[in-house]
Amino acid sequence: MSVDFLDLSIRELSRNFGRRRALSRVSLDCRAGEIVGLLGPNGAGKSTLLSIISTLAAPSSGEVLYGGRTARQIGAPVRSRIGVLSHDLHLYSELTAIENLVFFGRLYGVPDAQTVAADALRRARLDERGGDVVAGFSRGMRQRLALERALLHSPRLLLLDEPFTGLDDASTMALIARLRELRTAGCIMLVATHDLDVGEAVLDRAVILQDGRLLASEPDVRGLRKRYQDRLQAGAPS
Repeated sequence: MSVDFLDLSIRELSRNFGRRRALSRVSLDCRAGEIVGLLGPNGAGKSTLLSIISTLAAPSSGEVLYGGRTARQIGAPVRSRIGVLSHDLHLYSELTAIENLVFFGRLYGVPDAQTVAADALRRARLDERGGDVVAGFSRGMRQRLALERALLHSPRLLLLDEPFTGLDDASTMALIARLRELRTAGCIMLVATHDLDVGEAVLDRAVILQDGRLLASEPDVRGLRKRYQDRLQAGAPS
């Protein structure tokens, strides 16, 4: 079953862990060809929100709509349109770069996984290191490889959790360039990040979470750092 969608809608989403509420009635709309930032301090609910959107966690209430339908209505094929880059890069350090990509390509059911993996290595600028084990890679190299791993199945929706952490300037710029390419190709991207300077360079707009609530929406990312700090200090929905 082929599945595609051009928009993502989050409606009154809440998630409880016992007595603790990680998300409280969060609503958000995203569309194809857009990079949306999820900002907020640790514990704000960013990772929980991404987990629910990825279908790896269930909400306590509310819903996520992929082109107007829930994951339950679409079924398992919805996951074929979602790519995830989390804190855990999901790479096998004892395998080579090409072995990692071929393994995940086959896991995703990608036709001709070997050719697709070779193309992904070139996009990651790692084609000369394809036969090297990942254990010897720098953080930036592993991050580039993990991003291409998340893109092997050409997802419509890409979810990134702190993708710039630990990257040097060159690796950061390479990641920004790749995200811009994906935006042009019509990918929907949600990026949880603490790096507000990078956010200004790549985000189309941003939302700010605090204590599980959507505190503010920022349609203009210029001067994002100051507005972010002001919003958190005010601590009241806009």
